Amino acid sequence: MAFEQDGIIQVEPEELKELLKQEDRPIIIDVRELDEYEEAHIPGLPLIPMQTIPAVAPDLDKDQDYLFVCRSGNRSQNVALYLQNQGFTNVKNYAGGMLAWTGETVSGAEWVVRSPEELKKEK
Repeated sequence: MAFEQDGIIQVEPEELKELLKQEDRPIIIDVRELDEYEEAHIPGLPLIPMQTIPAVAPDLDKDQDYLFVCRSGNRSQNVALYLQNQGFTNVKNYAGGMLAWTGETVSGAEWVVRSPEELKKEK
């Protein structure tokens, strides 16, 4: 069951699995480094490395729902907090990160986002 930490909703592994099945879901973004993402990531998730978030944040839709994923849940929590401080109201963190993920993974650079417009294909 989701819980809150520092004002950010934390999504548990089973909840993420259910979200991935839904058509009307948040945009779920992997914020790890490219090499981590290439090694293994949740299928269909775009990559926007944490250090690039400040550059793309002004072009992201503040009214959109976002859920962030990283290795352990720490970087993604920091991204959610950062965006919340930038005026985003619908940001969540995947608690436990990829270390807690027991679902399917794929390798390779499936979807590395170079511009926020590329996220529109997520919906």
